[in-house]
Amino acid sequence: MDKPLVQKVVIAGGGTAGWVAAAALAQQLGRLIEITLVESDDIGTVGVGEATIPTVQAFHKLLALDEREFMRATQGTFKLGIAFEHWARQGDRYIHSFGSIGKSTWMADFHNVWLEAKSKGFGGELGDYCFELQAAEADKFYTSDSSPMNYAYHFDAGLYARYLRGYGEARGVKRIEGKISRVEQNAATGFVDALVMETGERVPGDLFIDCTGFRGLLIEQTLKAGWEDWGQWLAMDSALAVQTASNDEMLPYTRSIARQAGWQWRIPLQHRVGNGLVYSSEHLTQEEARETLVKNLDAKPLFEPRLIRFRTGRRRKIWDKNCISMGLSSGFLEPLESTSIHLIMIGVTRLIQLFPFFGCTPALIERYNDLSRNEFERIRDFIILHYKLTERDDTVFWRQCRDMEIPETLKERIALFLERGFAYQAPGDLFRVDSWVQVMLGQRVKPQGRHLIGRMMGDDAQLKKALDSLKANISAAVAKLPRHKDFVQSYCPAQPE
Repeated sequence: MDKPLVQKVVIAGGGTAGWVAAAALAQQLGRLIEITLVESDDIGTVGVGEATIPTVQAFHKLLALDEREFMRATQGTFKLGIAFEHWARQGDRYIHSFGSIGKSTWMADFHNVWLEAKSKGFGGELGDYCFELQAAEADKFYTSDSSPMNYAYHFDAGLYARYLRGYGEARGVKRIEGKISRVEQNAATGFVDALVMETGERVPGDLFIDCTGFRGLLIEQTLKAGWEDWGQWLAMDSALAVQTASNDEMLPYTRSIARQAGWQWRIPLQHRVGNGLVYSSEHLTQEEARETLVKNLDAKPLFEPRLIRFRTGRRRKIWDKNCISMGLSSGFLEPLESTSIHLIMIGVTRLIQLFPFFGCTPALIERYNDLSRNEFERIRDFIILHYKLTERDDTVFWRQCRDMEIPETLKERIALFLERGFAYQAPGDLFRVDSWVQVMLGQRVKPQGRHLIGRMMGDDAQLKKALDSLKANISAAVAKLPRHKDFVQSYCPAQPE
């Protein structure tokens, strides 16, 4: 056990997944391992994942990134949540914010206090008690070392990969340009021994990371790790992506707008806006999807919308033998809650924690796969939630979503909230209680019961006074914030393209 068996790490594929993995490994384990990344400039990347969630901040701290520098390099803006429009009913709108709502205790979460107030005829909207949500609605933002805000980013995924490439290469990552012609396996163990390039160059390694996208060159085409399809719950299998010029509006949140057979995203960057339509090809032709997207753009498209086909699901083995899949090669969950980049980051963070210095053993592989499987399935359930809880019946698509059978794990969560207003974050869950509460209430779930902690705060007048005070404090704090666009232009202005 004195001499490590795994020292040479080879990453197949670049893009966001490849360079996120390379950057993290180089920063954290660069003194112990050699890292080589193989990619071809001739192979395009999907590169439409421009929205993140707050976990990105913790990852950037691992890399010791300078926020202003990274934001300037990627045309970044700030994100306080996601606005969902027309999801439960036509005309509905709610924000799933990143902030904490009110003040919770160990006994019960704040929304139970709010539910008590609502039962008495006052209390307003739950979002009135969330600083980040109110800042988003007011188009305000500010951050500093002492700022309590919980936020994420919008950025150009292609520029992000380029930025991390420079970061990784500065820390010793070796990049090889070219296409992989075949994968060489050990005849006895089935482990991957090397990648063989079209030029004939052989790239040997001890551990391989598959970042080759949907095709899964190593994990599936070579090792046959298997695929678990989730199309029965998440019918979307296509997306059209396009960019438009920016305008004066630079909202600090992502917009997710439900359409007749899917949903449209709008993500503001500094010099352009990312747009797209995620849809079910069973319910919408490509021509109909393009028409829906283009007619609902706020500005003229900068190019013809680009089609992306995908399958929703995950690899049965995300780590198989000496190969770990990351990014699209490991699985795909539509970008409704902006989790794609998070899954890459948690994948490499988990690898760093469980790094197989002394060999890829069955117990180590199973532990990694168990953690990955649980996270994928819990995020899957959270995304299904948005579709299942619709009340729309204006199209076949929405009726099928409303009436579909769902995983038992999600049935339990919905039942608990409906019966008693109870939501929870299990160990390893990505989404917090406040996230589940905001989406379920936003999708018109009305709890039939609640924890009665609100009655312990005194009579109705005292409860109302406490809530009014909390709401007033948040309103006063938001009023002091600068406009989001003004803050971006003073804090991290990007250079024009």
